[in-house]
Amino acid sequence: MPLSQTLLTRIALDITSGLSHRDRFARLVDTVKANLGCDAAALLEFRDRHFVPLATAGLAEDVAGRHFAIDSHPRLEAIARAGDLVRFPADSALPDPYDGLIPNQEDRLHVHACIGLPLFDDEKLIGALTLDAFDPQRFDNLGTMELRALGALSAASLKNALLLDKLERVSLLGQGSREANNDSPPMVGNAPVMESLRQEILAVAGTDLNVLILGETGTGKELVARAVHQASPRAGKALVYLNCAALPESVAESELFGHVKGAFTGAISHRSGKFETADKGTLFLDEIGELPLGLQAKLLRVLQYGDVQRIGDDRSLKVDVRIIAATNKDLKQEVLAGRFRADLYHRLSVFPLHVPTLRERPEDLGPLCGHFLEQSRKSLGLSVLRIRPDALSRLKNHDWPGNVRELEHVIKRAATLARAASDDGAVMIEPQMLAIGGQSASVPVQSPAAVAQVEGKNLKEATDAFQAAYISQVLSANRGNWASTARALGLDPGNLHRLAKRLGLK
Repeated sequence: MPLSQTLLTRIALDITSGLSHRDRFARLVDTVKANLGCDAAALLEFRDRHFVPLATAGLAEDVAGRHFAIDSHPRLEAIARAGDLVRFPADSALPDPYDGLIPNQEDRLHVHACIGLPLFDDEKLIGALTLDAFDPQRFDNLGTMELRALGALSAASLKNALLLDKLERVSLLGQGSREANNDSPPMVGNAPVMESLRQEILAVAGTDLNVLILGETGTGKELVARAVHQASPRAGKALVYLNCAALPESVAESELFGHVKGAFTGAISHRSGKFETADKGTLFLDEIGELPLGLQAKLLRVLQYGDVQRIGDDRSLKVDVRIIAATNKDLKQEVLAGRFRADLYHRLSVFPLHVPTLRERPEDLGPLCGHFLEQSRKSLGLSVLRIRPDALSRLKNHDWPGNVRELEHVIKRAATLARAASDDGAVMIEPQMLAIGGQSASVPVQSPAAVAQVEGKNLKEATDAFQAAYISQVLSANRGNWASTARALGLDPGNLHRLAKRLGLK
């Protein structure tokens, strides 16, 4: 269907209507997909050599969390380098980043017709609009001038959204602040509770208030601490991390405040503490609820007077440090129980941030899966890594007591097992590969070569051959690491070593 002036006018009215950016972008791609006969359409923002999905239509829900590095996706790199729209030949040798990511198309995994519209703000690349279809001739009747007009409308909408976001940041953070560093890991998810958290982060980042981050284990408290620091005026200085739970009490004071040579047995030289290292920057005290009471009093003094004293030194050093603390404990209850100082609690909790559990944001599970799938795809050197819809459904039915961290581990473990079961670079995660809810993961051995190894053997010989082939596959997937292989197979490491020796693998 050709692009008509009426359709372009409707798109222009849609993207200038009084909707949120996200709703406006969703309406844009839905309209484009419906009227141009696409099997999939996507609006992407270009950020630090990555294309980040802002809205998609016709694509799997995990695509929303995949940040596509152009160095890993040659078709997207071609769009990024082009100064104009790109029509890819139906027989293009460049893999499409959406191959296998269009639902309900199990027999047609490879996209054939593809157009990429790079979006510019003046001469700066800010994004792309992609159109994909399985029919190789689907876009043949789309005129170049009309497609350019569609790209111009999309670019204008994206440009305005980015400008408004920037103005909002300046308003909340102040003119002297810096925007978040692109090296910061992304906070994936658009659930209302996550949008509220982002607004709270922006609100406090431009101040020097102490921040207390509260949340269950695995919710991403360190990620929130990084976001606060990197959106603050201190972003150009150090963010120093200290895990209070991992500190033996005997060395905790030295870690925090430093010591001078000869201050105690083993102090063979001067050493700066975390406060000195974080001067003019931010000190992130993780698991603050585990800090011994004696050190709590000394930490309170630093917060009150802004000076530290090294162990064995009579002099005080002035420091300018912002404190961000985090805990999975209920510090109010810890105060009542006498395990945490009330005065320190009130000093730290000037601006509390609650990080939601995964149970509070179920709509983010798909994008989070996509984020971890893309990470695993790159780390395992795969061309394609997908997850079956029934496997994704199984993930949605789990209550995730370990939150996002648990999901990350499940996806990465399943990706490793899926690679072991695959004969090529296109890998699919099956439901049985997911170790959740106390169940072990398993990998079906699908290679014809593995089956051929057991033909013509008696049961014991066939069993040994199968075990040897299977262990070798999983060992290869874990890059020769026997401990990781034992975990993937659900075996005791000692038993695995003995079995591997008996099978002649060691």
